[in-house]
Amino acid sequence: MSQSVCILGVTGSIGQSTLKILQQHSEKYSVFAVTAHSRILELVEICKQYRPKVVVVPANKVAELQQHFQKQNLNHIEILTDEAGLIAVAEHADVDVVMAAIVGAAGLLPTLAAVKAGKRVLLANKEALVMSGDLMMQAALDYNAQLLPVDSEHNAIFQCLPEGYFQAERNGQPKQGVSRILLTASGGPFLNHSLEQLQNVTPAQACKHPNWSMGQKISVDSATLMNKGLELIEACHLFAISEQFVTVVVHPQSIIHSMVQYVDGSTLAQMGNPDMCTPIAHALAWPERIQTHVPALDLFMNQHLDFQEPDTTRFPALKLARQTMQSGGLAPAILNAANEVAVAAFLNKAIAFTEIPQVVEQTLNQVENAAAESIELILQADRVARSAAQQIVINNGS
Repeated sequence: MSQSVCILGVTGSIGQSTLKILQQHSEKYSVFAVTAHSRILELVEICKQYRPKVVVVPANKVAELQQHFQKQNLNHIEILTDEAGLIAVAEHADVDVVMAAIVGAAGLLPTLAAVKAGKRVLLANKEALVMSGDLMMQAALDYNAQLLPVDSEHNAIFQCLPEGYFQAERNGQPKQGVSRILLTASGGPFLNHSLEQLQNVTPAQACKHPNWSMGQKISVDSATLMNKGLELIEACHLFAISEQFVTVVVHPQSIIHSMVQYVDGSTLAQMGNPDMCTPIAHALAWPERIQTHVPALDLFMNQHLDFQEPDTTRFPALKLARQTMQSGGLAPAILNAANEVAVAAFLNKAIAFTEIPQVVEQTLNQVENAAAESIELILQADRVARSAAQQIVINNGS
C-alpha cells in the first residue's frame, strides 16, 4: 500500500531531493501536500508533475498561484494559506509521512503539529528541535510519533546507534555501551581563513559550500560553524545525551557523516558521498532500505580522510551554541532567533561576516533566560530575541 507524503518546504534543496526519491519509488509513495513560501513558478511545475491534493502558500501569493493553476488546468488542487495551512496539512488524517524541511523558526509549529498527530516525521528543520527541545521529544513519545533525523550527521548517528536506543531512559547519559558521539563538520568554505580574511568575506563566498548544495541560510551557518552548533543542540535532544558527550570533529571531505564511540573501544562511522538523497531515503524507508541514484563510495578515489579540532577563536558560534545548551531553558531559542536575524543582515550586507556571532552573543546577554515550560514561552522568547537582535544590527550599522 502506498504511503502519502506531505513536504513542508518543497522548493528548497531538501524538498527537491525528497521529490527525487518519491519519483524513483512512485509505487510506494504519493505526494498528498506540498508547501512553498516564495518560489511560486517552481511550485507550479512541481504541481504539474506530482499532482498533490493540497498546496500551502502565504496569503499574498494566492492570486498569483490561482492564475497559474487556471492556465495549467490545475484548479482541482486545494490552496491553503499561512501557518494555519501548514499545520492543517502537517496533521492531516490522509498523511502518513511529513518531511519537515521549512528553514528556521517558521517550521516549529507545523513540525510539532505533525508530531502530535502521530506521523512519521522526517526532521530536516533543525531549528524546530533547537527551539523546542524536550517539549518536541516528549510530544513524540506521548503521541507515538516517529521522529527520524534527516540531517546527514544525525542520520549517520542514528544508523550507528544500537537498535532500541530510543526506548531507553532519557537521562542525558550515554547508554547501551555508547560512550560518545562524534559529530563531524566540513569546516565550511573558510576553514583555513585567518581572522583578518574572515572580516572581508562576501555573502556570495559564504554561500559557496565546498561539498554540499544547500540554501543560503544553512550555507552561511555552515561557514560560521553555527550550523554545527545548532546540530550539537539537536543531537543532545534527539539522542538524550548531555553536551559533554558530544565532540565536534572537523572533517573537510564530508565522507564520514558522523561517528559513535563505544565503551569497548569501537568507533562506528557512517560513510557515503555527500548527497542528501541518502539520509532522506533512509529515514523515509526505515527500517528497510530503498535504492537511490547516489553512487556508492569509491574508496580508491577517496583515499585521504582528514580530521582536526574546530577553532572556536575564529569560529566562536560553536562555543556559543555549546554554552546555550549548558544554560538550557530558552537560551537555545534565543540563540537561534538572533542567528536568523544576523544571517539575514549579513546576506543583505548590513553587517560583516565576523559580526554574526557578535550579534548572537550580545542578544544572549540582553534577553533573559528562563525555563522553556511551554511552546508559547518559546515563541515569545523567539520574538523578543529577534527584536533585540534587529536593534543590535541597527546600532552596529550606525
